[in-house]
Order: sequence, then C-alpha cells, then structure tokens
Amino acid sequence: MADRVRIVFLGGLGEIGRNCAVIEQDNRLLLLDCGLMFPEVDMPGIDLVLPDFTYLRDNADRIDACLLTHGHEDHVGALSFLLREVSFPIYGSALTLGLARNRIEESGLMERTSLNALVDGERRRIGPFDVEVIPVTHSVPHGFATAFYTPQGVILHSGDFKLDLTPVDDRRTDLARIGAIADEHGIRLLLSDSTNAEEAGSTKSERSVGGVLHDLFAERAGQRIITACFASHLHRIQQIADAALASGRTIATLGRSMGKNVALAREMGLLRIPDDRLVDIEKIGDFEAGDVCVISTGSQGEPMSALALMAAGENKWLKIGEGDVVILSSHAIPGNEYDVNKVIDGLYRLGADVIHSGIADVHVSGHAQQEELKTLLSVAKPEYFIPVHGEFRHLIHHSRLAMQMGVARANVLLAEDGDVVELTDGAVDFVTEVPAGFLYVDGIVGDVAHGVLRDRRVLGEEGVVVVVVTVDSRTGEVVSGPEIITRGWVYAPEAEGLLEEARQAVRDSLKESAAEGATDFETVRRHVRQAAGRFVNERTKRRPMIVPLVMEV
Repeated sequence: MADRVRIVFLGGLGEIGRNCAVIEQDNRLLLLDCGLMFPEVDMPGIDLVLPDFTYLRDNADRIDACLLTHGHEDHVGALSFLLREVSFPIYGSALTLGLARNRIEESGLMERTSLNALVDGERRRIGPFDVEVIPVTHSVPHGFATAFYTPQGVILHSGDFKLDLTPVDDRRTDLARIGAIADEHGIRLLLSDSTNAEEAGSTKSERSVGGVLHDLFAERAGQRIITACFASHLHRIQQIADAALASGRTIATLGRSMGKNVALAREMGLLRIPDDRLVDIEKIGDFEAGDVCVISTGSQGEPMSALALMAAGENKWLKIGEGDVVILSSHAIPGNEYDVNKVIDGLYRLGADVIHSGIADVHVSGHAQQEELKTLLSVAKPEYFIPVHGEFRHLIHHSRLAMQMGVARANVLLAEDGDVVELTDGAVDFVTEVPAGFLYVDGIVGDVAHGVLRDRRVLGEEGVVVVVVTVDSRTGEVVSGPEIITRGWVYAPEAEGLLEEARQAVRDSLKESAAEGATDFETVRRHVRQAAGRFVNERTKRRPMIVPLVMEV
C-alpha cells in the first residue's frame, strides 16, 4: 500500500485572499503560498487578515519549504509575518521571489529564509516532494501551476490562471504539458482557481486593454494623464507605458511599491521603458501637462495610498485639477467598492475626468471564466476535484462545472478553510480539521481578538454608555453618582431628561440590591450594568456597550 498524502487548507477557500495550503508527505510539510486578505467592512480598525499559523507553528520542525505560485499579495503577503515565527526556504519564479523579497527585506527577515528560483517546466525535488512547475498566464507575469508527483498519484494545483492566447509577453498557459502529464501519469486530484467560476464565457485577452489605452491617450492629447493599477500588474504597466510612449509622453511612477516593482521588472528585462522617458516624480512639474503620464498605486482606494491622497488634495507631488484625466485600470476587489467610489468622487470634485472599467474596457480579469475552467478540466481529466481560491459560491459553481465535465459527483470535494483531505489507495476524503480562523493585524500581529472586533462593531453601530457610581462597601448605599457619560448613544446636552431617568433607574436597582444584602463588588457592577442596559433598550431600542465603573469606599 502506498504512503498516504494529505492536503491541509489554511486559507483561500470561502474568501478572496489568504491563499495558503500544506502538502504533507513522508511526515514532511511543503507550504503552498502564504497570502493575506484585505479587511472587510465589518472589521473596523483592521489593517490586514492573515491565515491562522497555529498548525504551522506546531509543526515547524517538519516544514521543508514554501512554494509560491505567483507574486500577488493574496499569495505571498503573509510570509513576512510567518517568518517571524518559523524559518524555511522559499521557491518560486525569479519575479515572484523578487516581489516577495521586497516585503521580507522591509521586515528585516531575510536571514530567516533563502530564495530559490525555478524556471518554467523545471522539475525539482524539495525534501521528499517531487515538484514540477508549469507556466500559466495571469495578471502578474511568471505564475505557475504546480504538479506534485506523490505516492498517491499526481496532484495538480492550477494556481491563479487564465487561458490568454495573446498575452503581452507571449507566455501562455502550457495546456500541452498538463495534457501530457494527464496522459502519461494521470491526474489523481485537481485543485483549480474558482475566482470567476460564476462568469460565463472566456476572459478577454490582456492585450485587448492595450488598444483601449492607446485610443484614450490619443483622445486626451494635451491633458495630463494619471493611471492607477496594481503595482504587480506588470503587463498592464507595460501597456500603459506603450500608450504613453506612442503619444510622446514622459512617464513617472508614484507610490513606493510601484517604483520598486517597475525598477525590479526593468532590471529583469520584463518591462521595457527607455531610460530617457522615465523620470522621477519630483521632476514632473518641469513638463507640460500633455507630455506627462503618471503611473500610480492606489487603484483599490486604500487609505493613505497615492491615489487616495490625490483625491483628498493631499498628495505632495501631484495636485489634481481641471483638465486632468485619471484612468483606473483595475476592478474593485470585493469589499473595496466603497473606498474606490469615494476616491472617484474626490477626483471629480477636484475637476478631474475619471475613466474606469464601468465606462471603458480599461481592465480585464486575470482569472479564468467558465469556458476556460472547463477546458482545463477536459485536458487534465482528473479523477478527483477540489475547487480552491474563491468565496463559497464560487466553489459551488466550480464544483458543478467539474461534474458537467465528467468528474463523478462522489469525487468532487467541497473543502473549506481548516479541512484536511487525505489521499489513500482507495479514496480521497476528509479526515480531520485544523485551526484556520482569521488572524487580524492591527499595527502588530495578533493584536486583535474576535472579542475586540465585536466590541468595535458595537461601538461603531450603537455607541457606549459609561455609568460611574461610588457605593459604601459595607451597606451598598450610593455615596455619589451615578453619573452617565455617553458617546454615540445620545447627545448629552440635548438629552438631560433622558440621562436623569437613566440615573434614577440605576439608583433604584442599587437600592434593591442593598435591601437584599447584596453588597459585594461584582453584584453591584452587575446591577449597574443590567439596570442601565434595560433602561437604554426599553427607551431607545438601542443596545450600546454598557461600561459600569463602580468605586467602593
């Protein structure tokens, strides 16, 4: 009987982001991606969301390496946090490692790892793991699908991909190699990107955006153009640069990550911008408006990003005004719509004209849609299938596509974060679960627990009422107070009558407890909280946070 192989899902199944999984073989672990997620609207004050590292910490001595599929933050962004606790080498394409290196160096953690570059089609043994990386097209160059040759057959992980037949760099998804593996070895289990599993048809080619950008630049001759996109979307940056150069413009980058990534890509020969057409943002004022193109970060409306500061009129390098054109060459990640719309409004208020994907075809997705997903299924011909990378509804739709393409219903597993799937001679099935909750980052890792987040929601939605009272520790009688301090419940100067009623309700409750002989500190606090909470709810139908502040004398 062949040795068992396990896959542990730590993130990315049920949400967009936090992509992280573990392949377990011969009692060793290989980490596949280690990404972060941006906070949702119900996470006030949170900066980032990470996978739960408990399983990795508990098994740190068994981790051989981390293999990265591509350089997006939702796949590499958590490395600089995990490396604080666990040390391991990292494998990926040279570009992916370069993008990951920026964050790791900023965190001062390079001594905790080593970076090992893989090339398209390379087959490498990492510990007991026999791994082959296969080129796929995505919205960041040099992404990989990964074939794991295990004692239980080939596990194929698609990575984030699309089937773009005319990519900007002519590096296509290697369906031929995937088909060859399927024919020669068979694919026991396919894990495939589900982000666009709801979308019918096929994703447009990235090259299609180039023509739209050329037309926009030609139409806006004489006007200053500011473009915004992901700093990792080097194909899009190249097409923006091509349109700018064709219209005689000089290019400047704005935003630290944009500057770093452009420099890295030019150094690696992945981005072609002549030295004499790229200037520092400090010199942009030396050029006429129609001779300028600025490529900026902040396409997701992130607070304090270059574009958000522009929209607020607070960017130190650029002041937006009448005649400026801003092109948002991106699409809002789910949860970021409010921030993006706020930035667009701010730009319009300053007099700019804003062009986004709702107005012109200035963005295409980097993820496969239904016809492309079905094509991969038809080429791979997997025995078992698990949809990955997406919200739960995306996983459901992808599961249905797999069954349409001939995968037996019993062989389609709908996994979620924390699930552990085991491959044995007889089956592929769920066996156990591991911790896989959200780890919130608020300034420092692990600073915010679920209870704190819940309290923030209550404060934001209902407000807070603080009741200050001094009681005699022997008799329980009120010595002074109660005083009511409130924020976000009622406006105190206009609600003195209501506050006096609340004070009286607390006094009455404390008299009852004193008459019953209940004078210990905790009982008094409970009476204060219950009396204030009951009154507030009955009179205003609100449930603010009640904070009893009881002092004994």
